[in-house]
Parts: sequence; C-alpha cells; structure tokens
Amino acid sequence: MTMVMDEFLFKTLIASILSLLIGILIYHLKKTHGHRHKTAPQAGGAWPIIGHLHLFGSKQLTHKTLGMMADKHGPIFTIKLGSYKVLVLSSSEMAKECFTLHDKTFSTRPLVAASKLMGYNYAMFGFTPYGPYWREIRKLATLELLSNHRLELLKDTRVSEIEAAVSELYRLWSIKGCPKEGVLVDMKQWFGDLTQNIALRMVGGKTYYGAGEGEARRYKEAMRDWVCLFGMFVVSDAIPFLGWLDIDGHEKAMKKTAKKLDTLVEGWLEEHKKKRALGNSRKEEQDFMDVMLNVLQDSEICGYDSDTIIKATCLVCFEL
Repeated sequence: MTMVMDEFLFKTLIASILSLLIGILIYHLKKTHGHRHKTAPQAGGAWPIIGHLHLFGSKQLTHKTLGMMADKHGPIFTIKLGSYKVLVLSSSEMAKECFTLHDKTFSTRPLVAASKLMGYNYAMFGFTPYGPYWREIRKLATLELLSNHRLELLKDTRVSEIEAAVSELYRLWSIKGCPKEGVLVDMKQWFGDLTQNIALRMVGGKTYYGAGEGEARRYKEAMRDWVCLFGMFVVSDAIPFLGWLDIDGHEKAMKKTAKKLDTLVEGWLEEHKKKRALGNSRKEEQDFMDVMLNVLQDSEICGYDSDTIIKATCLVCFEL
C-alpha cells in the first residue's frame, strides 16, 4: 500500500513539473513571438555600453549616417545610443502614422545639448519638450504669424522681396552679362536668399541681399553654423556623465554660435522696442516681433521672460 502511494505521489509530482515546464515554454514562445512583431529590429554593429555611438564620431552629419544605415537595415530599425534605445524611421508612410495615429506618443522632444545651448535653455518651441509652454508658443506662432489674416497683411512684404530679388538679378546681368551670352546664376542660392529674406522681413523686419557685408554676413555665417551644429551628434546626449569632457568640441562651438546669434537678435529686439516706444509702428506694417512685444508685454510663460521667448521664437521661425 505504501509503495503504491509513493508511486502515485511520484507520478503526480513528475506530471506537475512537466505541466509547469510546458506552461513556461508556451508563455516564453508567446512572449517572444509577440515581441518580435511589436519591436523594430536593432541595427548591427553595436558595441557594449556605448551601443552605436562609435558610428557617429566622424564629421559627417547625423542624418547622412542614419541614411546609410537605412539603406542597409531597411526603413525602420532601432539603434542604441549609450543607455538609450532610439527608433529610426526613413519611410514617409511610417512617419505619417507616427505623427497622426500615434501623435501623442511622439509629441515630445528629447533634452539635447543643442536645444539647451543654442535654444535658450529649451525655449525654442520647435525643440522644447511637449507641455504647456510648447502649446502656448505654438498657438501664438500659428495665430500671429501663419494665420490667413496675418499672411494677408504681410502680402506686400512678400511681393516687395520678390521684386527686389528680381531687380538684383537684373543688376547682376547688367554688370556681368551681355544680350547674347547672358550670365550664369546659382538658382539654388538665389531661391535660398529669397526665402531667407522673406522670413527675416516677416518675422524681424530685416532683409539682406546676396552675401553682403557686416551684419548680413555675420547673420548668414552664424545661422549656417546653427543649422549645422543642430545636425551634429553630441556624446553627452547619450552618456550624460561625459558631458564635461566635450570630446568633439561641439558644445564649445554651440555656445559660440549661440552668443553670435543672441547679439544680433538682441539688437533687433531693442530696435523694435524703441520703435514701439515712439509709436512709429502701424498695425498693418507690424512684423512678428512687433506682435510678440504687444502680446507678451513683459510677462512670463513657464519661467521664461518675454525677451527670451521673443528671441527664441523669432530665431526658430526664421527656419520654418
């Protein structure tokens, strides 16, 4: 009787263990199968601890490196930047789905060195994390700069800038060209100057033609550096405790460029304040900086003072 009982208990125990093992195996297979469908594949070449950081150490811009990786790994994949896992999309259809169906999930922005050092400590609404400040400044820019009413008021500004650009072409032809041979024109540069002048005029009441000298040249150089540095990969963004090293010198260059641009925009802001104090600005002639001065009136939003908000917002609008 005892032997029969022991045999029964032994068989029961074995059956229980087998059932448990099979259950664990099934759970593991289901989890692995579901995970495989929900997670984008990780690009190869990751190193321990630093992940794919070594691929972004050259002078090549980040988006070009990612583009070459997309050619190899496909339109969607992940990379590891230090301790952070990053999803990379190079498909317009996938990007559209992320920013329409899943817009809340992808609505925020990472806190990177460029946004802090060249964006007035995250005051630029195009680079600040999603939240009350982002919503408030985005609404202000949409209503006061990009609305149909504002665009209609500034129609003459756009027309005059196009006429000035065409006149500049005629001046160039009259000096260097001739009726038979004409003159070669870099149309990419011409359209770039045109759109830049329209943005400068609508936002800050400024306009620059050609390469120019003095203030125009300083602005063009500083803005070119600003755009380039925003595309650079900074090691401290992935490994924060290495930030004090500034291994590539990018943070030093960012601070220098930020100071140059701030000096220029600060001068424009002071000009607008003086013009506003003298009452020399009519409503139909006001640019975006005038409007922001009227709307903000020395107020604060989420800890940012009005001058910082105006300078940061106008600078980012130049690149819209």
